Order: sequence, then structure tokens, then C-alpha cells
Amino acid sequence: MAQRARREEEARPGVPERPADFPRRAWWSVLKRTFIEFKDDNVQDLAAALTYYAVLSIFPAMIVLVSLFGLLGRDDTAVIVGNLAVLAPAEVRDLLQQGVAGVQRVGSASVFALVGLAVALWSASGYIAAFIRACNAIYDIEEGRPFWKTTPLRIGLTVLVTVLLAVGAIAVTLTGRLADLAGRALGLGDVVVTTWNIAKWPVLALIAAGLIMVLYWAAPNVRQPGVRWISPGGLVAVVLWVIVSAGFALYASHFGSYNKTYGTLAAVVVFLIWLWLSNMALLFGAELDAELMRERAIAEGSPVGREPYAEPRDEPEPDNLPE
Repeated sequence: MAQRARREEEARPGVPERPADFPRRAWWSVLKRTFIEFKDDNVQDLAAALTYYAVLSIFPAMIVLVSLFGLLGRDDTAVIVGNLAVLAPAEVRDLLQQGVAGVQRVGSASVFALVGLAVALWSASGYIAAFIRACNAIYDIEEGRPFWKTTPLRIGLTVLVTVLLAVGAIAVTLTGRLADLAGRALGLGDVVVTTWNIAKWPVLALIAAGLIMVLYWAAPNVRQPGVRWISPGGLVAVVLWVIVSAGFALYASHFGSYNKTYGTLAAVVVFLIWLWLSNMALLFGAELDAELMRERAIAEGSPVGREPYAEPRDEPEPDNLPE
């Protein structure tokens, strides 16, 4: 009965069901509140916390990724890493490639390889746990899901994101070879390869937007109206990430003086700043989706300043409720 009532409420005339249903004035309100909430929620600090957990998680994640890339050779793995980090500053690409090379040298022949992989997976899930907390802060909602729900969630999201990232990267690499073979077979030379080298970036962008959509949908303790393949916030996050990554890479290579200031630590500092900017882009997209949900609640008659404005998946325990 409750689900039927909720569906009837969602189908009520005048209540937008999709982002395209919002009038232009509503979109202006959403964008304005997104920037205001971005500041009020201290997203810069949330992004800094995510950067900390990303540093702790990225090398365990490399172990998992390299294990998934195990069917490929080292050269192919280097190509995949290069594709994934192409927009990052040169110092970041070097750090990632060195990290992957180090993991490959260690190998996985140990009898404890599976145990090590499980530990690496748990360590990598620390970033997802931090992202869940950040999303709850953005939606102004308490975490009500018990430990036995959030733990499988963080592990499952880590596995899903890692596997999809690996599958997408491998697919792009292998289809590049197919494009080369097709060009030779059709007598078109490098035309097919050149075309694919251009077309693969929108494909990677869509894969990234899909991964972000999964995070936005599953992370917060918010009952979502339904699963969307791509959310407006996810698209904005990808576009922002491309812009800030390319812009910062240009700045770091031509105008930055990190080598003079930080010496041998310059690559690490550039890496941290790039991660921080990337996380801010990711959280800005989450803010946009949150404000779209608030605008829908306002259209249903909810007061503008009401918080929380979203229905939680699980209510917080009474002892955890704010006084």
C-alpha cells in the first residue's frame, strides 16, 4: 500500500518526474542553490577528506585492478593506465604507472594472494565509505542504515566500480586493436584507428558518467525515485572533471613552480591537488542531484528550507537522532 501511494504521489500532475520536466525558472533556482549549498556544506573540506581516503585506497585498488588485468601483458596494462589517466598532469601519470609497475613486480604467485586481494579490496573500500558519509552530509540526512547494510554496500560498490572500470578500460584497448585490424582489412590504413582514437573518449566519458550515477544512487541514505542510467549531476561531474584536470595539467606543466617549491615532493603535491580538484567536481555533481531532489520536493508542497527534504532509506536509531 505504501509503495502504491508513493507511486500515485510521484505521478501527481504538476510534479516533475524527470529533470527535463523542470521549468527554466526551477533550473535557475536549482543551480543557484547548488552553489550556495556547495559553500555551506564545506564541500572543499569534504573533498579534502575524500582525497585522504583516496590516497589510502588507490594503491590497494591498483592491486585489484592489476589482478583483473592479469590476463593482459605488462605493455597492455601500461596502455590501459595511460588511457585512464590521460587528462591527469604528467606527474600523476608517472606516479600511477610506477605504482602499477611495482605491483606487477611483486606478482601474485603467493599462496596468500587471495587473502591479500581481499585485504586490498577492504582497504580500497575506505574511499567508498567516506563518499557515503559525504553524500549524507550533502543531502542533510542522518545515516540510518545499520552496519550489516552499509558494509556490504561499500564492498559491493567497490567491486562494481572496479570491475566496470577494468572492463571499460580493457574494452577500449582491445577495440583499438580491432580498429587497426579492420583498417588493414578494408584497405583504409590508419583512418579507422584515427576515428576510433577520437570516438573512444566520449565512450569513456559515458562509462564514467554511468559509474558516477551508480555512486550517486546508492551512496546516500536517500530513497531515490528510480534508477537512471545517467544523472544530470553525473554528466556535470564528468565535464567538470575534464575541465579541471586539463586546466590543472596545463597550469602545472607551464605555469606552476612546484619543483622549485617542493623539490622531490613536487609529483606527490601535484597528485594530491589533482585528487582534491577531482573530488570537488564529483561532489559538485552530487550537490546538483540533491538540489534537483529538493526542487521536486518543493513542487510537491514541501517548504523551501525544510531539512531533510528527502525520504531516508532507513530511519536513524532513536539514540542517534539529533537533540
